[in-house]
Amino acid sequence: MSRPIALRSVVDGDELFLADVYGSTREDELAVTDWTAEQKRAFCRMQFDAQTAHYRKHYLRAEYFIIECNDCPVGRLYIDRSAREIRIMDITVLPEHRGKGIGTRLLSDLQKEAKQCGKIVSIHVERMNPALRLYQRIGFQMAEDKGVYLLMEWKPTAGFT
Repeated sequence: MSRPIALRSVVDGDELFLADVYGSTREDELAVTDWTAEQKRAFCRMQFDAQTAHYRKHYLRAEYFIIECNDCPVGRLYIDRSAREIRIMDITVLPEHRGKGIGTRLLSDLQKEAKQCGKIVSIHVERMNPALRLYQRIGFQMAEDKGVYLLMEWKPTAGFT
């Protein structure tokens, strides 16, 4: 049975949820520190605020979405569309919802859109991020090695459906 996945635009009341989603991406990294839970929360909030400011400054046309599954918020998707590409600035699904096809479905939808528009889909991903395997599996290829990050691109082909 297919799970209803939807996107809705971020609104002012979503900030705490979005900060929690961001924090979920740092859990493994922070688990090895001797910081208290409060120190970890404060660090993640500072980093979330810095990331948000960066996105707002450098991606003026960006769209910011909450990913919902069965009407429950489960993650975030930030996209910047230009004449040449669909840039995935961020896609994060909360840990308890990963591995259920949500990210794959959203990426597939973006690939279909890109094919119709003749655009590429791109994303920066940390080389140790487990999602890298997903991107490779669905046809993304490394376009540039930026050290810690890889720029991955998907280009439409005649065989994509």
